[in-house]
Amino acid sequence: MARTRLAAFLIGMASFFSVVAGQLRPMPASGLPGDLFALGIASKIRTDCNSTASASSDFGRIMEAAPEAVLHPATPADIAALIRFSTSSPVPFPVSPRGQGHSVRGQSLAPGGVVVDMHMLGRGDHRINVSADYVDAGGEQLWVDVLRATLKHGLAPRAWTDYLQLTVGGTLSNAGIGGQAFRHGPQIANVHELDVVTGTGEMVTCSRDKRKDLFFAALGGLGQFGIITRARIALESAPKQVRWVRLAYSDVVAFTRDQELLISKHASEASFDYVEGQVQLNRTLSEGPKSTPFFSEADINTLADLASETGSGAIYFIEAAMYYDETTAPSVKQKLEMVLAQLSFVPRFVFTKDVTYFQFLNRVRVEETVLRSAGVWDVPHPWLNLFVPRSRILDFDAGVLKGILGGDNPVGLILMYPMNTAKWNSHMTAVTPPTGEDVFYTVGLLRSALSADDLERLQRENQSMLAFCDKEGIECKQYLPHYTSQDGWRRHFGAKWSNISQLKAKYDPHAIMSRGQRIFPLP
Repeated sequence: MARTRLAAFLIGMASFFSVVAGQLRPMPASGLPGDLFALGIASKIRTDCNSTASASSDFGRIMEAAPEAVLHPATPADIAALIRFSTSSPVPFPVSPRGQGHSVRGQSLAPGGVVVDMHMLGRGDHRINVSADYVDAGGEQLWVDVLRATLKHGLAPRAWTDYLQLTVGGTLSNAGIGGQAFRHGPQIANVHELDVVTGTGEMVTCSRDKRKDLFFAALGGLGQFGIITRARIALESAPKQVRWVRLAYSDVVAFTRDQELLISKHASEASFDYVEGQVQLNRTLSEGPKSTPFFSEADINTLADLASETGSGAIYFIEAAMYYDETTAPSVKQKLEMVLAQLSFVPRFVFTKDVTYFQFLNRVRVEETVLRSAGVWDVPHPWLNLFVPRSRILDFDAGVLKGILGGDNPVGLILMYPMNTAKWNSHMTAVTPPTGEDVFYTVGLLRSALSADDLERLQRENQSMLAFCDKEGIECKQYLPHYTSQDGWRRHFGAKWSNISQLKAKYDPHAIMSRGQRIFPLP
């Protein structure tokens, strides 16, 4: 999951600053073996400063590193040729795929190596093919384009991230989380088959039944074993409309209890189709923007009054959605009332709107457009995403949200919602908290820095949050992880580390793939 719903917190700021962490100096291509330019793919390799500069940073805007070159592949075979050449070189060079560049800590960068511009893959050949119960989508395809293509057939994938301007291969290399995960699991749990170009340059089709070790390794594998060039994704019938709901809470205990009720097995099939949660600290309500794409100015004022009256350090929202179409539309109101009757939100603090299914899934794009028009999209994003055990979520709330962040007015979004552990396949590389609990929470601190001082402060706070979890024994796991030492990665993967190391030696023995993750040292 990488979420960018920042509009509600950025619009209305008095001044904005763009921070660039260092001077960008693209390197010449002389560091690559000269024989590379004698290959059949030579005409697709770009070494000019414009090309390397465009692949030198990512969405995080915190780290910069220029590659020596950028490959514009026409087919997966071009990628395989590049990788094979690197592995056969006296000094193999790094190779990293780049879709939307939506990493936040330089994970998609390739200093001293070659970035593969996945956008160029299959240009002129639309690589989205829809069947009765699945869609074959190129790893370079945007999820919003997959949605458009499948909706033409009345179908759609079951699991989504909140932001659709991301590539299929990019989210599947992490996990892909969102409000449908409580029912369907993350996106990686909804894949039937993959095409992967491994770190040896082999082009492999894999699934749960064929080359399954690579299949499970690549899903959530952070690009360590190869590049996903195609995914076969499960489909379901697509609804037409969505009743979009937000419920306000001043009490975190009631908020988490109701969220867990909504995702529980006995309630989930009869209630919402999407469940997430947000946290707004009090200063955000009183000093932030006067309206948002969802809340009117009157709504914001009412919520600010609620925070003041209750004395709560934060206001919590369950964000939920109920899908329907022409046949089920007459019963939506009654169904919603039955669900709400089970919950303990603050009376009268129910906010609803009806939108199309496409509008709901693509809702963050609207806010992105507003941010871009204000010139505040391309700022540093020192995001921190954590998976927190259910048994410790109240401790986390008290120590982090009301402690470390108490009194803050963060520019950005704080997410907090539960997922069912059973919906995650333990064979995949992605990890969840090791506590053995049936539910864990995702907490996304999706904050933006509008000045150099902001960036320094936010990064200090991130370290304080991680230190708090370590000190208090909260066994959280980072999602979209970032560590600076291999020991950190060993602790992150825990019991999976030995198997991951063996798979790395098998599928990327020269450790050239996605070196921006900093997981494995050079052999």
